[in-house]
Amino acid sequence: MTATARAGAPFLPAETDHDLAADVREALTRHPRQLPSRYLYDALGSALFDAICELPWYPITRAETRLLTAHAREIVSGRPAPARIVELGAGNGAKMAALLEAGRPVSRPAVHLVDVSPAALATAARSIAAVSAGPIHSHQTTYDAGLAEIGATRGDGRTLVLFLGSNLGNFDPDAARAFLRDMRSALTTGDRLLLGVDLVKPERDLLLAYDDPLGVTSAFNLNLLVRLNRDLAANFDLRGFVHRAFWNAAASRVEMHLVSTAEQHISITGASLALTLRPGESIWTESSYKYTRDGITTLLTGCGFGVRAQWIDGTSPFALTLAECG
Repeated sequence: MTATARAGAPFLPAETDHDLAADVREALTRHPRQLPSRYLYDALGSALFDAICELPWYPITRAETRLLTAHAREIVSGRPAPARIVELGAGNGAKMAALLEAGRPVSRPAVHLVDVSPAALATAARSIAAVSAGPIHSHQTTYDAGLAEIGATRGDGRTLVLFLGSNLGNFDPDAARAFLRDMRSALTTGDRLLLGVDLVKPERDLLLAYDDPLGVTSAFNLNLLVRLNRDLAANFDLRGFVHRAFWNAAASRVEMHLVSTAEQHISITGASLALTLRPGESIWTESSYKYTRDGITTLLTGCGFGVRAQWIDGTSPFALTLAECG
């Protein structure tokens, strides 16, 4: 899980019923059955994720915020200072606000917020306006489309892109490389990327982060079925599913699943789909890939970025990497 997607796949803008229906129909007919993680983040899902970030077992947000505030001056006040700062998956704007407040850039950079949630964008804009006098622009769209919009009107000066919250962890390795290469193509020489990525840690710690004792993450995952019942006239019975998270060491990822506890006949009217789930059959809802610090450097350099600095939080292993377009 990540800050706007914990763990997150590129997000779509406020989707139409047709988009949701088509995506659900395609994913649920895969083997194994899946649901796109971006649909975890409706209004209730986003609120539940904000609650997850406060849990003692989910230290990602706190670790990243410590690094942002400790190194803010180096990030936003370097020479040349960025003329614009773009956050992909801005969420509630708390991290951008913390960075600007601690860094106090003298150039008053323009802030561009890219997110699929209009409520999150409104909250983020208010948070950032409280600490920055620069112009604030909101883009309710995908990562790629947001970068394209900003690039088309970029003007002079350097761009700093923030991709935080271990959102990269939602991408499988091939997709992560493709995404970073596309980002590099959208930027120009001298532009920078600040990448926040969760690191491999003991399995027990990882599982507690994605299956907490209070059951908040379980509610977050099950809410995806609530959304399908509401938006696609499905008949999922939440009492017939349990949340499961496990560490796939070979793939270096945490997986979240919804496991059927009995044989169930599911109808999703809005997606023109009917299916039968066997006892123990699961629906895979999210992956969160974890990295090593050397793996991050190799990934970035292979996608056209040069690493300028990397900081590691010692309390909970997390990496914040500042890279520059070569």
